[in-house]
Amino acid sequence: MDNHFIVIAEAGDFIGEQKLIAKHLIGEMRDGRWHMPDGTEWDIIVTGVGAINVMRTLMELPRDAKIINIGYAGSANYAIGSIVSVVESRLNHPCVTYPEPTLKLLPVPDEYLQHPQDCIQSVCYSNTDFVLQSDYQDCVFDMELAYIAAMGFAHVCSLKVVSDNLSLHAYREVAAGVE
Repeated sequence: MDNHFIVIAEAGDFIGEQKLIAKHLIGEMRDGRWHMPDGTEWDIIVTGVGAINVMRTLMELPRDAKIINIGYAGSANYAIGSIVSVVESRLNHPCVTYPEPTLKLLPVPDEYLQHPQDCIQSVCYSNTDFVLQSDYQDCVFDMELAYIAAMGFAHVCSLKVVSDNLSLHAYREVAAGVE
């Protein structure tokens, strides 16, 4: 094991994020691993959706692992299809405030991306359920990233593709590849 992991929530053929790896990262899939031109090999880990699945799946990984989280996210105002390199992750709890650390992430290195010029650097708010409305602008919403980042890994970066503007129906269509 090379200590390099691409972490996705869902890998299924119908609704899944594995197809985003080949669409946005450089390299190719061989023998169930992602191979980058620099010789780095990345194991693909499918966590399942949500905090408990993330924690149970990743708890045994070494904390010095390099992780790229790639997946779909919603946004109140970014266009569907926008590509976001997440530089900060927080939990989404808009009804209450309390002291909580902001989790800084490394931007996805340009040399890993097929089209780095298309990336927006932004914040990702993780929620325990699908976000259907929010006053937050210029950010994305998911259900896993803050939990991954909070686990103490030394190197975490994340690429999110906007699948919807806070619509579960639109997410399902985009994730399934429906035009």
